[in-house]
Amino acid sequence: MPEVFRERGWVACFYSNEGGEPPHVHIRKGGGEAKFWVHPVRLDSSDGLKVKELAVAERLVEKHEAKILEKWNEHSQ
Repeated sequence: MPEVFRERGWVACFYSNEGGEPPHVHIRKGGGEAKFWVHPVRLDSSDGLKVKELAVAERLVEKHEAKILEKWNEHSQ
């Protein structure tokens, strides 16, 4: 499970065995988690996060979009 970034209590990672899905990231804080597709950034699913937390998570994914794609591509090769 490659970690992509940590910021303000959030941890973003992806799983290496997700069967050819397009670039995405799982982002967690506390007991909650969300999955965002990358490029364009959009929410796929969430569990245990409030609407305000999802907005923060989305902004963080947007902020780190280039890094997420870089790590994804490094891991895919």
